Amino acid sequence: MADLKNTSQTALDDCWNRIGVRGDRSCAELLRHIHCRNCPVFSAAARTLLDVPAPAGFRQTATEHFARPAQAESGHVAGADMESVIVFRLRSEWYAIRTAVCLEIADLRPIHSLPHRRDTAVLGVVNVRGGLLVCISLAVILGAPEETKAIPAQSPRRGAIPRLLVARGTAGAVVFPVDEVQGMERFRARELKDVPATVAQAQATYTQALLPLADRTVGLLDEQRLFYTVERTLA
Repeated sequence: MADLKNTSQTALDDCWNRIGVRGDRSCAELLRHIHCRNCPVFSAAARTLLDVPAPAGFRQTATEHFARPAQAESGHVAGADMESVIVFRLRSEWYAIRTAVCLEIADLRPIHSLPHRRDTAVLGVVNVRGGLLVCISLAVILGAPEETKAIPAQSPRRGAIPRLLVARGTAGAVVFPVDEVQGMERFRARELKDVPATVAQAQATYTQALLPLADRTVGLLDEQRLFYTVERTLA
C-alpha cells in the first residue's frame, strides 16, 4: 500500500494539504466551494488515483490489512467517537451545529416577507430548489440583533461570503442566514468545554458546549432547544 501512495504522490499536487482545508486555507476557491471535496481539482485528483495501476501484491496486502482487528484508542475503537459539525459565523461569533441536521449550504437569494407576521425571528420565505422554506434569524433567537452588535472582536476573513444554512428540525426544514461558513469539522466529545457563566443568557440557553478549533473557540449549538424555539415561533 505504501508503493501505491508513493506512485500517486509523484503525479498529484495535493493542494488541499497546503492551501486547502488541511492547510492554511488560503486558497481563493474555498470561498466558492466551502470545502475541498466540492472542488473540481480535488475530484480530478481522486479520478487520477483510481486510474493508478495497483502494484504487485497489493490485493494480498490490502486483504491482510483490513482483516486485522480494529485498534482501540483510549478504550474506544479508533474514529468511533468522532462527531462532525458545520462551523459558521454569525456577526462576530462563531458557532457549530451538527452535520446530521444540515441539509445544504446555499447561496444568498431573495427573502420574501410574510404578511401579518410580527415575530422578528421570522424573516420570510426563501425559494430553495423550487420549494419555499421559512427563513429564521438566528441573530434574534440568540439575542444578537445586527443593529446592537458591537464591532467584531475577531475580524472575518477577507472576501467572506454570507450563506444560507438549510437545516431540518422538528418542524421540518428551515433556512438560517449566516455571515460566513467555514465548513465541516470533526471532533471528539472529550474535547468539548463547559460554557462559562459570563456568556449572555440567550446564547448560553442554546449553546451546549464550547469547541476549541485551531485559533478560535466556537459555540456548539443545542439543536433540540433551537428547533423547539423555531417550532414555537412558527406556531
